[in-house]
This record gives sequence, structure tokens and C-alpha cells, in this order.
Amino acid sequence: MKLLPLLLLALLTSCASVAENPTPPAYVSEAPLPKGWPEPGPYDQVTEKSLPAYRAAFTSQAGQGRAFWRLFLHIKNNDIPMTAPVEMAMDPTEGRLERSTMAFLYQNESVGATGPAGKAIEVRDVPAARVLSYTWQGADTAATLAKAREALDTALAARRLRATSYRLLGYNGPSTPRAKRTWELQAVLK
Repeated sequence: MKLLPLLLLALLTSCASVAENPTPPAYVSEAPLPKGWPEPGPYDQVTEKSLPAYRAAFTSQAGQGRAFWRLFLHIKNNDIPMTAPVEMAMDPTEGRLERSTMAFLYQNESVGATGPAGKAIEVRDVPAARVLSYTWQGADTAATLAKAREALDTALAARRLRATSYRLLGYNGPSTPRAKRTWELQAVLK
């Protein structure tokens, strides 16, 4: 009978410890990153990154699902390997960020060719850039995007920097549970 109170105390202590120290976020890789591309993170903080030049297929964001499948069929039909992340240009609209284009990044700049690639896709080379980045794990809701943008805008003001644009990078697909998906909002610097 004396053992039961000790077991209950041990259980409560371990539960409190888990609640205080949740498992830290970790990147779940589903596809290779493009050549020279840094892994996402660190999580839940703003960092400055230098990104290499890259090639990507772009399409308008007329419906996220439709844009994704249009790009997926493009890489499948052209034998272009899938990479992560998927890039979405984010346009500031009435204080919010709205997705405007989606892009699949190629493995490197020697894959495929630039120019129009069908009715609604254009393949472009994107120059190297410096960005401020905020990475999180979970959903890409309006609230999480607002939190990420606020963190970036605060860091931009503190460093006296200006962003030329914003982009959202999604590193995981539907096979990864929503709570484990990695997202990165970037402010591209002048």
C-alpha cells in the first residue's frame, strides 16, 4: 500500500516534467533540399541566412491545391526530381500576407531549362539572396503567419533593414502530421 502513493507521485512528477519540457521541434525531411540550400531552423526565432541561387518552376496561386498539382505534373512529366521546400510568394494585402505564386525548386541550376513550360508555368533562375527567416513547426494558419511576420518585422526594424518581399517555404506534404510540418517565413533583404 505504501508503494501506490510513491508510484502516483512519480507519475505526476514525470507528467509535469513532460509538460514543462515538451519535445523540441525537429525537421522531418521528405525530399532532398536543393544544392547548397540550408536546413530550416532554428525554430521559433529570427535568423539571418544566405541562400544560394536556384532554379524553380513558378505558377500563379489560383487555388493552393490546383497550383500544387499543376507543378507536380510538370516535374513528373519532365522527370524532374521532387525537392523541398515548396515556395509561395506572399503579397502584403490589408496588413496580411496572401499567397500569390507557388514554386517547386529544382535540385540545381543545371536541371531543366528556363522559360515558359506549358500554359501556366515558367521556369526561372532566382539569384542568391540574404533573408531574415522565422521557422516554426505546426500549421500555417493566419495566426502563425501573423506571429512569424511580426517577429520578422520587429527584427527588420531593430536591424534597420528593409524587405523587398516575403515568401513562405513549406517543407512537408500531407503525409507528415500537421503538428510536425515545418514552415519558414522569409523576408528577402535589399
